[in-house]
Amino acid sequence: MASSEIEIVSDSSDQINLEQPQNQSVVISDVFSASAYGDLSKLTKYVEEDGASVSIPDGNGYYALQWASLNNFPDIAQYIIQRGGDVHATDHMKQTALHWAAVRGSIAVADVLLQNGAPVEASDINGYRAVHIAAQYGQTAFLNFIVAKFHAEFDVPDNDGRSPLHWAAYKGFADTVRLLLFRDASQERQDKEGCTPLHWAAYQGNVEVCTVLVHAGTKEELVVKDSSGLTPAQIASDKGHRNLTSFLLRAQHAQGISWKDRVFTGKMSFVGYAPILFFIIVITTLMFITTILHAPNLPKVTAVVGLWGWTAVSISFGAVLMLIHCSSKDPGFIKSARGAGNFTDTEDPLLNVDLNNPAISLRDWSQLCPTCKIIRPVRSKHCPVCKHCVEQFDHHCPWISNCVGKRNKWDFLIFVFMGTLIAFLGAAIGFQRLWTSAPVLQADETWIYHVVVQHPGAVVFLFVDTTILVSCFTLLTAQLYQISRNITTNELSNRLRYGYLHGPDGRFHNPYDQGLLKNCSDFLIRGYTDDAIAHPPS
Repeated sequence: MASSEIEIVSDSSDQINLEQPQNQSVVISDVFSASAYGDLSKLTKYVEEDGASVSIPDGNGYYALQWASLNNFPDIAQYIIQRGGDVHATDHMKQTALHWAAVRGSIAVADVLLQNGAPVEASDINGYRAVHIAAQYGQTAFLNFIVAKFHAEFDVPDNDGRSPLHWAAYKGFADTVRLLLFRDASQERQDKEGCTPLHWAAYQGNVEVCTVLVHAGTKEELVVKDSSGLTPAQIASDKGHRNLTSFLLRAQHAQGISWKDRVFTGKMSFVGYAPILFFIIVITTLMFITTILHAPNLPKVTAVVGLWGWTAVSISFGAVLMLIHCSSKDPGFIKSARGAGNFTDTEDPLLNVDLNNPAISLRDWSQLCPTCKIIRPVRSKHCPVCKHCVEQFDHHCPWISNCVGKRNKWDFLIFVFMGTLIAFLGAAIGFQRLWTSAPVLQADETWIYHVVVQHPGAVVFLFVDTTILVSCFTLLTAQLYQISRNITTNELSNRLRYGYLHGPDGRFHNPYDQGLLKNCSDFLIRGYTDDAIAHPPS
């Protein structure tokens, strides 16, 4: 990669600071200032009474229509067009009013311009179209609007071979990246320097963008080299982005390992640890039977101990069945209704998106899954291991080789509870059996010394069993707490990232918490907690 950075040379970027200064009056003296500040009455006066023209540029070569477009005044734009303003007119950078509208995401003005024949594919001297400008400034809604309604080309290169996806990745606009990937923008395109969007995201250290690109991409993008012979991971390393470098290397390594390598080299991210857990349960159960219940050097099993002991063994077999059930059950995979992100006017799910309208299904651009090509429900997440979006995603559990989500969280909780109960019974029975095994000790002999020497197998079992008990009890406690709060592990871990978990003051606010009794009763009755918003932030 060359040492020079991408630079936005869109001339309209130098004209965006037009807000009225506080405690200062704005002097509107001509059609250009009237258009820039949205004063229709004065604009009408200049045009109709003073005979000013709206089709002639100002001293810098900018048109009144461009100023109105930049600041999103659709009524001003419509009036200018009616009075002879040309939607095709360009400034010295060959930019049209639509280019200027893209800088601030002026959707209302863009609709006026395009309805009046503005060219959606017009290019400036750098080959930038409106889609490039929108990507450069992170105007995701604007970009979606001109693509969905007016079929703007969203994957077209500029003069340097950079697509809107290159620009969004470089600037770090993850939502724009999601939208472009959702519509099948190419991750493999290389610009004049041989760089893919992932190269530029790695160059800037944009972790979230890199994560989105990697999860939606393939191994090829991870190993593509630019004109300098560097991969994205090498670029991130050269720029000092250590965490990002580690992430890219792990992704590159994971996607380059075959299933045989995963099994025989211990890389179990694909298969998971469910087979290992299966053998742990079976082996510890056999150890419990042979070293605790039927150990030849321990006292005879009483009726009470035998009852609880074989109860624990029975539950352990039930836990094996529950493990198989949790591993094979659908956790809430969201099925994709389409196989691609290219849609027509009549079927485009993003045609009328309004993120300010709470009634629509899309509340946040992060709900777009560029891999599954769906608008996933709030609280869902794409699992890079399972390669599916999961409703009410809690976490991916390698020990069951499956995700924990809306449809199997109840089963997972029962499984963890069974594991905790089995481990507790095993520890209690094991300790009781060992405590009664040495009623008379030698003068220089302690109970611990006697147990370790006389019953080493039982000691090993208790060590393993205690480890399992602590782990299961901790997980059970965490799951019960989250159920009582109607929140998932994923939401707790990423609460700073999810906007729906923030109140107006920016602090953490869980809108789904309906109180301890309601949360727990819903889960016990239905197997999952409700997604209804109980306490909207005020």
